[in-house]
Formats: sequence, structure tokens, C-alpha cells
Amino acid sequence: MDTLTLWQLAALAAASTLVGFSKTAVSGANTISLAVFAAVLPARESTGVLLPILIAGDALAVFTYRRHAHWPTLLRLFPAVAVGVVMGTVFMMWADDDAVRTSIGAILLFMAGVTVWRRRTGADSKVALDESGGPSGAGRLKARSYGVLGGFTTMVANAGGPVMSLYLLSAGFRKLGFLGTSAWFFLIVNTSKVPFSVGLGLIDAQSLLLDAAMFLFVVPGAYIGRKCVDRINQKLFERLVLGATVLGGLQLLLR
Repeated sequence: MDTLTLWQLAALAAASTLVGFSKTAVSGANTISLAVFAAVLPARESTGVLLPILIAGDALAVFTYRRHAHWPTLLRLFPAVAVGVVMGTVFMMWADDDAVRTSIGAILLFMAGVTVWRRRTGADSKVALDESGGPSGAGRLKARSYGVLGGFTTMVANAGGPVMSLYLLSAGFRKLGFLGTSAWFFLIVNTSKVPFSVGLGLIDAQSLLLDAAMFLFVVPGAYIGRKCVDRINQKLFERLVLGATVLGGLQLLLR
């Protein structure tokens, strides 16, 4: 922290506030926070600093929306996410900053494009169900694909939010169900990533000291998000999520 300027600390504080806001209002907006942290700190190390801040935001979101989670969807996603996290860990062992940014940015833009196309053609309004009421083969394949991508991107750059946002939107989740399911998903997944990040040297005593200072700014962001979410209608909510995804992908590709 003693090497950071006042302006750099202010930028990190604003990005931490946005983390809280994104967790309780517009999921995917924290890709902007990811870009700010990567600009102020070394990109690879910034993921370790940002992870505990994200977990704090996840905990606040779970407290706010804990009753709105859809657990069958979560249980379908977790096995595939675990595979993605392991793949992301292996990738981080050799990838440099440029490879991380380019890979994640390209994935986010591609998934946003696919989601917009499928929604316009009416092919993605809900996860397909079979006669027993469970997900069809196509629905299971879709959950696994998004799960692996979400696990990979969240491990590599804490950028799993936009990928999972696209999946939940395509599955037809309404606003509160979306936020509740997303909150539980990322609290569990981000917490499970901590041992991997420690093993990679991304979380240490210095990074936790910076986190302790930034935690103070997550709470007001979450409060503002909760106050704003009731004033955002469903269509605007979906557009904001998609817009944040595209912006985050472009920032990673063009930086």
C-alpha cells in the first residue's frame, strides 16, 4: 500500500464500491472493477487482491437476496464450474497478463453476441425441460458449457460474473431470482477459489492488508445497489447486464 498514490487508492476505492453495487443491482458491472484493479496493480496479482473484496460483496448479496436462489440450477452448474476452475488454475501457471486479458475479453464478447442473437431469434427464452420436469439434454449441455466457461473465467480473472449472468438471463430468470441465484453461486465459488489463489501466490499478507482498507467501500456500494434495483424494470435490467458484459470484454481486449 505504501507504493500506491492517493489517486490510485481512490480508484481502487471507487472500484470496490462498484463491486458492492454490482452484487446487489447489476451483475456483470464489476468487470469494470476488474479493469480498474488491473490498471492500478499488476494484472495477474490484481486478481488475488480483488478476490476477497468480491467475497465480501457476495456475502452482502446473499444476506440481501438469500431467499430468492434457485438451488436446482446451482446444483446443475457446480460440477462443470469445478472443471473450469481447475482448467483456469492450470492456465494461470503459464499465462502472462496479455494472454489472460485477451482470452477473457474474447470469451465475454463472444458469449454476449451469442446471447443477443438467441434472444432475438426466440431460441433462448428458457432452459429446455424434458417430460419429467428436469432439464433436457440441450439444457444440461448448455448448463455444462456455461459452467465450464464460468469456472475458467472466474479463476483466471475474476470475470465469471458476465458469463453466468448471460446463462441466467438466457434461462429466463426474473430480477430477484437472478440476483439470489447469482449471489449464492459466487459466494460458494469465490470462497472455493481461495486455496488455489493462495497456492499460486496471488493472495498474501500484503494483498490482505489492502483488502482490509477496501472492504469499507463495498458496504455502501451494496446499499446503493439494493436501493436502486427496485427502480430498474426487467428489460432495462437485462440491457444493463448485457451492456456491462460488452464493456468489460472490450476493456480487457483493448487495454
